[in-house]
Amino acid sequence: MLMFLPLLPLTLDICMKTKATLELSDLKIIAAAAEAEAFKHGWAVCIAIVDDGGNLMWFQRLDGAAPISAQIAPAKARTSALGLRESKIYEEMINAGRMSFLSAPGLEGMLEGGVPIMKDGQCLGAVGVSGVKSSEDAQVARAGIAAIGL
Repeated sequence: MLMFLPLLPLTLDICMKTKATLELSDLKIIAAAAEAEAFKHGWAVCIAIVDDGGNLMWFQRLDGAAPISAQIAPAKARTSALGLRESKIYEEMINAGRMSFLSAPGLEGMLEGGVPIMKDGQCLGAVGVSGVKSSEDAQVARAGIAAIGL
């Protein structure tokens, strides 16, 4: 024998969190500012921008950038986005003797130069730069992020 239960109206207040996301216009601004910072110093770099899941959204290789930098920049950005922190933190931990981070899944760019794009405590993505000294890579990434007011 089948029994039917009456449907009860949903009276629960459902509260969903909202989060900003990167849009194409943001990517263009970030990339242009990062490129300008690199040009200002004569640095040949690769610039990668990823979303909060580490997925590549923008990539550019400036004239003269080493081919390997095309692999390193996206890896730095992905590491930064997934870790919710600058990739430099991982480099520092490894240099301090925490070699186990070398086997962390999905983290390949554990060198300075990946900077997360944070807004209201949420990671929107990250910028990864490779081609010059790591501190200079990070400088280029930060200049790009600053251009969108973050």
